[in-house]
Amino acid sequence: MTTAQQLLTVVTAAVHNAADLVTRPARTPTTKPELVAALAANDDAVSAALRPVLTGALAGSQWTSDEHGSGPMPDGDWWVVDPVGGNMNAVQGMPDWNIGVSLVRDGRPVLAVLHMPVAGETFTAITDHGATANGVPLKVSAKTDLTLALTGTGQARPGREAGRADRAGAAVAAMMRHALYVRASVPVGHQLAQVAAGRMDLHWQFDNLRSHIAPVLIVQEAGGVVTDFDGKPWTVSSDGYVAAAPGVHSAALDVLRPAR
Repeated sequence: MTTAQQLLTVVTAAVHNAADLVTRPARTPTTKPELVAALAANDDAVSAALRPVLTGALAGSQWTSDEHGSGPMPDGDWWVVDPVGGNMNAVQGMPDWNIGVSLVRDGRPVLAVLHMPVAGETFTAITDHGATANGVPLKVSAKTDLTLALTGTGQARPGREAGRADRAGAAVAAMMRHALYVRASVPVGHQLAQVAAGRMDLHWQFDNLRSHIAPVLIVQEAGGVVTDFDGKPWTVSSDGYVAAAPGVHSAALDVLRPAR
């Protein structure tokens, strides 16, 4: 029987190899068809490299690369893959992009890998066995004062809906009045990894997408608290979440709850 650690080794090697397939076009796209083609080329290349390796490593496992999917997942073993988190950044020639993989078993995440090629960091986690970055154990921040916290959120998927934009803006404004700094950037996985490493103190999202599963598990296994906006434990079907160091989580909920 394949163990979680054996699977983690396979996944880590696979995402390292797949990262070499992500490219920037010779000319930055200036039209929608050009941009869509460049984004799809990266996603397709990474998915094509990862799918046979991951499904072959675990008999009966299934695959989804719908990183914008949400809600409950079917029973069984599912590889949930974000082929290129921050793909827009990669296409534009920026360094903040990653490849994320989680294994979800009967609706619960059991392992995660988030690889940041440009930064040279690979974050991993196995449920109940902790989280690491390049093999070094991770621990979230020990801060207890939200006024000293580096906080963040991100635009998890493109959209121009007025209500969603207004809610996101109101939450940023509210947090700016209470925290030291607020970052609003993509990809979400990058910020969550920084929370796990203790470099940031909290991250929140009003949506909870499949692409977030891997980095959320990494935060949890590094000792972070992840709940929905009612303070209930995060699940893959939560509407949104706050992922934070234990010492600032409650205060962050108080700030963000009115804006949800």
